[in-house]
Formats: sequence, C-alpha cells, structure tokens
Amino acid sequence: MTCEVLLLGNPLLRETSSPVSDFRSQETIGQIVMLKQALDEFRKENGFGRGISAPQIGILKRIVALNLGQGSFVIANPRIVDRSRATFTMWDDCMSFPHLLIRLERSLSVDVVYEDERGIEHEWKGVDQARSELLQHEIDHLDGILAIDHALDAKSIIYRSEYERNREYYDHLVDYSIEPTI
Repeated sequence: MTCEVLLLGNPLLRETSSPVSDFRSQETIGQIVMLKQALDEFRKENGFGRGISAPQIGILKRIVALNLGQGSFVIANPRIVDRSRATFTMWDDCMSFPHLLIRLERSLSVDVVYEDERGIEHEWKGVDQARSELLQHEIDHLDGILAIDHALDAKSIIYRSEYERNREYYDHLVDYSIEPTI
C-alpha cells in the first residue's frame, strides 16, 4: 500500500485535526499502520524524514509517526505543555514541500504530553533540541500550521538544491542543522 503525502496547497494541510478517542477501533489501528508505512516509504525513497503527521496523508486525526533512528512509532494527541524561553534558528524541511527549506525559529526545548498507540498517557520533559524542533513541527501540522508560516522573512524560503550547492553559506545563517536519522 502506498500512501500519498499531500503537497503544499492541498487544503487538508490547513485543517485542524480531531483527537483520537478510540485507540482500539479498526479505523484508528488502520490509520496508525498507514501513517507508519507512509513515513517508512518516504524515508526509503527520499533518504530523509524523521516524522509525519496524519494530516499529511489526508487523515485529520491528532496522530504523528516518528522515526528517530530505531524504527517507527506513533504518538497521539500530543500537546506542548511548556516551552523554553531560549530559541534557535534552523533550516526546516517538510515532506509536504520536499524541495524547499524554511529558515525559522523554534524553542530550544519543550515538554510534551502524548498518548501511545494503546492510549496510555506519557510525558516527555525537557526534550532535547533535535526532538524539540521535530515535535514542534509535527504538532503544528495537527493545527493546520506549516513551517512556511514561521519563515523569518522573504529570504528564508529556499530550494533544497540551492541549499545543497551552497551549504556552508546557508548553515552560517542558522544556529542549528538537522541531523539525519537514516
């Protein structure tokens, strides 16, 4: 089964997602399987990608699939309950606009409450920078917010190919660079 990742401009990417309430329903179980598969397929085809939110494959549920280098897993109904005052700048990428990079600012650390695939609540406190920026990005998706909405200015949206050609220059413009998990 191939899941199509929705691209920038698709109106579903701007919708607010509904909470997951029944973790045992066949519908929810199927959506979780599809989301993990979409992440795994994208990583295999494109060589990058650490997370994908359900709206990116047309499922308006508060579910995120993550792969931090040790296989895919899902968090549901995530919410940021605290943010550090400290921030950093970075070039962010997104599966819904894979050829673009966006220079933006994120909180250095966040605390996140979420539920696992069985509906059991967990809390990540003081999430490190790499996971913090990823979780902020994916939780934004659940609220219909895209990385381009956070661009620092008009010069902060560039093609990935331009970044790759002039990486040293562009990396000098930010405080942090994403480390691939592939």
